[in-house]
Amino acid sequence: MQPRADLLIRKARVIDPATGRDEIADLLVEGGRLSRIGASLDAPGAELFDADGLWLIPGLVDTCIRLPEPASGRAGSIASETRAAASGGITHMAALPDTDPVADNPAVVRLIRERAIKAGFARVMPIAALTQGLAGSQLSEMQTLKEMGCIAVGNAGHRVQDALVLKRCLEYAATFDLLVIFRPQDGALSAGGCTHEGPVASRLGLPGIPAVAETVDLARALLLVEATGVRAHFHQLSCAASVELLRDARARGLPVTADVSVHHLLLDEYAIEHFNSLCHIDPPLRRREDRAALLAAVADGTIDAICSQHTPLNSSAKLAPFPATKPGISGLDTLLSLTLKLVEEQKLPLMRALDALTQAPARCLGLPVGNLENGRLASLCVVDGKARRVPEDDWLSAGKNSPWLSESLPGAVRLTVCEGKVTWLSD
Repeated sequence: MQPRADLLIRKARVIDPATGRDEIADLLVEGGRLSRIGASLDAPGAELFDADGLWLIPGLVDTCIRLPEPASGRAGSIASETRAAASGGITHMAALPDTDPVADNPAVVRLIRERAIKAGFARVMPIAALTQGLAGSQLSEMQTLKEMGCIAVGNAGHRVQDALVLKRCLEYAATFDLLVIFRPQDGALSAGGCTHEGPVASRLGLPGIPAVAETVDLARALLLVEATGVRAHFHQLSCAASVELLRDARARGLPVTADVSVHHLLLDEYAIEHFNSLCHIDPPLRRREDRAALLAAVADGTIDAICSQHTPLNSSAKLAPFPATKPGISGLDTLLSLTLKLVEEQKLPLMRALDALTQAPARCLGLPVGNLENGRLASLCVVDGKARRVPEDDWLSAGKNSPWLSESLPGAVRLTVCEGKVTWLSD
């Protein structure tokens, strides 16, 4: 990151979903902190950035990314992926614990944080393993990992089969007010599957994963959340039935939040026609009705946040026959543009779409970011909302596994400031 310097951003359209602000104004960063927002500000000696015709929004908060380090076999490095995040306006990102070795001990968590700080592009916030080795049998040292800087605990899609072990994990987490992150999917019902169990899978002869694999596990998790009182966040919901379970849980006052990947809001099971492995993700893309239900749930706030579900893979990971390819889409470079595509298609209003990328995910994770509050270290980005971009022209993630590489998308980030430091400045 560059040294902190005073920065005056002039004539931006300042949009802050946390307060409903949407106005043309100047914004001043002094000593790394957001100092003032107002008309015709003056700050002798500050660096000037002309944002006339551009948007100024809070830095994006991504609730779900997979890191390529330590030693995970994924493409790139912490430096390459956080640089890609900064170019996409992302300032804070929650990293899943399924690294190799697993983030279940202080040494691994320290290494992740140190490498991210050294790279200096975005704040990486590790999620600690809920169980040792993600094996689902023994509790991890949750409180120690929290003290090391982990913002939550979770098992990264590795199901804890033993309900008693899971209940003990949740009771322990509740004792220390730890957020528990779930990615619901029943292992037996999803075993061997690679796409949604439906007509497309049947026609292509591919083994399917039924939606009930998600809802069975989600229902179990919600019952245990109710029994233990733990704060819970659900990653990557993918079907209409899950939305209804979540809506009912929230109506009953359970302390639960949720996100959905932007890919599940744009694509459905028909995207894998012709065995398109770039659309092989987990959970799989589901029916058009599911996609519509997810969009409606984001619009009304039942699903709080939109995430990238970033999984950078080497090119060879997508070259095998479809069932043998690795699931995942590289999403940091395109999270903002794809969300603006939903706005462009009138699927989401602009303020709610930006809320789902900034203040809402920060609230889910219990973080004091995602807004333009005076006095805090400034985390923001300046966006040309009218620009069109083809992602492959300026792609920075080492993982190029995206179905949108060659598509013209709206929105381009011109400036990113993370915790008071400029981390991205485009030409």
